[in-house]
Amino acid sequence: MTVYVIDDHPLMRDALTMLVHRVKPGLKIIPIHKLNVVESTVEKNGLPELFCLDLQLPDTLGLSGVQVLKAKFPNVPLAVVTSSSASEFESRCLEAGANAFIEKSNSPTQIIAALRSLLISEEEEAEEDAAPAGPTKLSKRQKQLILMLDQGLSNREIAEKLDISEHTVKVHFWRLFRRLGVNSRTQALHFARTNGWLGI
Repeated sequence: MTVYVIDDHPLMRDALTMLVHRVKPGLKIIPIHKLNVVESTVEKNGLPELFCLDLQLPDTLGLSGVQVLKAKFPNVPLAVVTSSSASEFESRCLEAGANAFIEKSNSPTQIIAALRSLLISEEEEAEEDAAPAGPTKLSKRQKQLILMLDQGLSNREIAEKLDISEHTVKVHFWRLFRRLGVNSRTQALHFARTNGWLGI
């Protein structure tokens, strides 16, 4: 599968390419410098597994890049990777259909964690580090989240402890809740206690 890195700055394209390879070494990565060549590039190189999109391209304005990509490729995950501030743009990008908002000022570890949440499926994550026998297999990250829930930590505190963004914490919780068949932190904790998982 193929990841398209859309950024008009060559250094940033190279940096993102390296970080994506650290998440999934075998991926084919196609760098693109502006939005209006995306369709022809996809036709030539194959369907995308992920788009990494800078908001500030020569042929975009504000959220227009997010809107164009989601209209043309509604089922492809989209990570906005930008120097624009989260306080100003994150909620607007997510409402427009982006799956993740990553500030370029984040540490490489935080950027890798955010990309990993989009590139590594639940099944792959569980296979990498499955819990021993039990009704539901949990990944290493999901075990950490349950322990931190039990400690009463907020999303911000969890993000700081794991050196990931708050948005990535929310993605991990969404996956955990879906796996356990619950809708809230309280239900997840109850499930974990009922199944004796708080010793994990």
